[in-house]
Amino acid sequence: MAARQPFTDSDTADEAVRATCDDATTCKRFASSKGYWKDPYIQYFVRSVGERKAPEINRGYYARVRGVNNLLDKFVRKTDCNCQIINLGAGLDTTFWRLKDENLMPKKYFEVDFPTVVARKIHNIKTKPPLSKPLIETHSSDSLLLDGHSLDSDRYCIIGLDLRDVVTLDEKLRRFQLNPELPTLLLSECVLVYMNPAQSSKLLHWAAETFHTAMFINYEQANMVDRFGQVMVENLRRRQCNLAGVEACRSLDSQKERFLQTGWEHADALDMMTVYGLLPQDDLARIESLEFLDEKELLQQLLQHYCICWANKDKLRLGLSQLSF
Repeated sequence: MAARQPFTDSDTADEAVRATCDDATTCKRFASSKGYWKDPYIQYFVRSVGERKAPEINRGYYARVRGVNNLLDKFVRKTDCNCQIINLGAGLDTTFWRLKDENLMPKKYFEVDFPTVVARKIHNIKTKPPLSKPLIETHSSDSLLLDGHSLDSDRYCIIGLDLRDVVTLDEKLRRFQLNPELPTLLLSECVLVYMNPAQSSKLLHWAAETFHTAMFINYEQANMVDRFGQVMVENLRRRQCNLAGVEACRSLDSQKERFLQTGWEHADALDMMTVYGLLPQDDLARIESLEFLDEKELLQQLLQHYCICWANKDKLRLGLSQLSF
């Protein structure tokens, strides 16, 4: 019998990172319940709306969801749905179900996260018909491939593994019919920052090497060198959440540079304050009327310390470099 491995600091750090999945899902559940955006599926992953979240947190999540969806949907439309999506560190995200409802389904939608997170998500999908039915409707045979840490259907696949293990990532995605020839969108939200620079560079390089026509959307911290950024880092560290990759979050330029140095042809980045201002004005007016915001300066500081960075390679000349806000 194998000796039990000692519990290490890295195990504690990984557990803290996994806990951020619950934080994000709970915040999204609350904001959608207040009417910031519609998400009829998140209730099946988080039953309770939970305690009240501050208005600046709700508006921050609104900007994040709308901003990421804006670029993701433009990519899918640009390819006429003839593409695949890989959501890295997907957590309890509901994008697959939204895309199906909006007739924006890619050829296949992949999700990857820690095995424990994936096991929970698979359990929810299996036991909640509103989640499982769309998978069955888009699947051609009678049975889904299903085990404790992976689920595979014709159009949706979820895989449990550590993203720092790029060799296993590549092997498992290919086993579940990843097609490197297809235009591919890769998505990560507050994921790369928990890897050290060598690990995240390896992942970005793998993606650039594997797909000749691709776009990578990364939502993450930025402008982290000032006092506000230092306080954010310290607060997370107190929760045993170490931002091992914060070096790439120094500025918008450092975010773009990490892609340009790992084989991507073109990169753009905007802080979330700018993204917020570029979202449709009528919808902004609607959500700003939902709750009174006393701490306008705090919202501005928060949004200035997150960004969306997007990079592309475009061998098929689809015009990916024109995709923007």
